[in-house]
Amino acid sequence: MSFLPKQARYIVGTEACERFNFYGLKSILTLYMVGMLGFSQEMSISVVHLFVAIVYLTPLIGAWLSDKVWGRYKTILYVSLLYCVGNVILALADLFQTVDTKTAVLFLGLFVIGLGSGGIKPCVSSFLGDQIPNKDEKMMTRAYNVFYWSINLGSLFSFLVIPAVRNYAGWSCAFAVPGIFMGLATLCFWLGRKHYLMVPPTRQLPSHSNKKASIWKILQHVVVRGNWQTAIPVFGLTAVKDARQMFNILMLFIFIIPFWSLFDQTASSWVLQGSQMTAMNIPLPWGGTWSIGPAEIQSANPLLVMILVPLISTLIYPHIGKLGHPLVRMGSGIFLSALSFAAVAWIQARIDSGEQLSIAWQLIPYIVLTVSEILLSTTGLEFAYTQAPASMKSTIASFWLLTTFAGNLLVFIITAIIDALGVEAVSFSGFITYSTMALVVSICFAISAKFYAKRKVAIESMRE
Repeated sequence: MSFLPKQARYIVGTEACERFNFYGLKSILTLYMVGMLGFSQEMSISVVHLFVAIVYLTPLIGAWLSDKVWGRYKTILYVSLLYCVGNVILALADLFQTVDTKTAVLFLGLFVIGLGSGGIKPCVSSFLGDQIPNKDEKMMTRAYNVFYWSINLGSLFSFLVIPAVRNYAGWSCAFAVPGIFMGLATLCFWLGRKHYLMVPPTRQLPSHSNKKASIWKILQHVVVRGNWQTAIPVFGLTAVKDARQMFNILMLFIFIIPFWSLFDQTASSWVLQGSQMTAMNIPLPWGGTWSIGPAEIQSANPLLVMILVPLISTLIYPHIGKLGHPLVRMGSGIFLSALSFAAVAWIQARIDSGEQLSIAWQLIPYIVLTVSEILLSTTGLEFAYTQAPASMKSTIASFWLLTTFAGNLLVFIITAIIDALGVEAVSFSGFITYSTMALVVSICFAISAKFYAKRKVAIESMRE
């Protein structure tokens, strides 16, 4: 990683360990609730997605602490310690005797982890951007690609290691090992403290506004008056431009929500589908076999990301011209997610007809979904940082993460609706519903993206 600034390496290492923790516990969560606590499929899906929703709602708190109070470094460090406490609570859940107590402790641990994981999310990606000298575009793209690669390095090994720990040492150890890695993540981040470039919170920056400006007050003013220009004498040109650009970005972000409804089901409905399929057994050179079941198959996604990110960024993006524009990539990612769920629906139709399928068939939708993730998610992190006003880097990053909250909340709502209609969540009808939704949204995103640049030009041309 010599092509990255020294201080960025500590952040990349921190992210790899933290993602090992998060995806490790998430990889076995559905199976634990169904197998050990007796939850129904629909209940386990709902819990997983509510947990992920908390993780992606609390970035609003982390962003506020980062941008307004502590700054990014202190926010990441302090909230990481809370994150570690949540892991300790979760590891204790299976030690209790009764199912009700196990469930209560599990939920408490998940809630605290949700606060910790979500609290640092908008800060880490923005803190990485702070470390890039002069915000060089090529260096910025390279840094975020390496950052995303590290996320998948951590999650890959968690999907391989944690199910094995569960098989050989039990559930408590399987939940404890990720917590150890969260401790390592916190330590790695702290070790880089003397090298980081620190951006102070906005409360320490000089204000150029005529009045204490709140984004929400500006938006309220515009809604009442119907005009951005009239807000300038009240709040100042810079504050109004920032608010208008935030609104411009959010008009795109709203179409990202359904993508996460699909993507995060790899830890819920895809796992449950995988439990209806036969394991894939791979012979090992030293004897025996490695059995890949519904928990282990999740490693396909990070492994594919680690292989495809360097290939796509170096061999494809430089040679496709306008097709490589960030908004084109993001729209294409939504469209491909629809195709991945069409493939999952096709697999489910075969299972429902009585066929005995190997879990290897899930590699088809995994490949399609991974390409869609690379096009949308890696691009989205970079887009959120580069397009955000200087005073709102963490705030815009938190809104990007908020799309994942809304996407997981949408799964909770859709699951409740189809359950009330008597449709099983893991069914052809359930999967094809999500596929159709993503297809429609990809078209809507393409239409909105066409007007993004025009709106941005209008913002930049505003005058006192």
